[in-house]
Amino acid sequence: MDLKTATAIRRLRLVSAPEAISFLLLLVCSVLKRTTDFNAVPVMGMVHGVLFILYVIFWADAWNRTKWSVKTAALYFVLSVLPAGGFFAERKLRRETEDAVIASRARQEGAVKA
Repeated sequence: MDLKTATAIRRLRLVSAPEAISFLLLLVCSVLKRTTDFNAVPVMGMVHGVLFILYVIFWADAWNRTKWSVKTAALYFVLSVLPAGGFFAERKLRRETEDAVIASRARQEGAVKA
């Protein structure tokens, strides 16, 4: 895995958990808006919107650089629209990156011919 690909995946990982948290907070704010006088939906909506747009931009960049299959790219996109999906995306991306680093080190040491 080259440096630009690793950076694209890292950016996607870094934005996925905050995006999931903002989505959950937006849901809580929506419930509070309807049950109390507390209305933080406009603020949380904007925060979540910015984080979602960043997620989609970083997702597209990672898809372009990693050459994921359509199925894998679709999975990461679907995880972005599920309330806690960002946490699963972050975990899956971390494992994918660790596996790529291990494979790269094995190739450099000559243990694997690929």
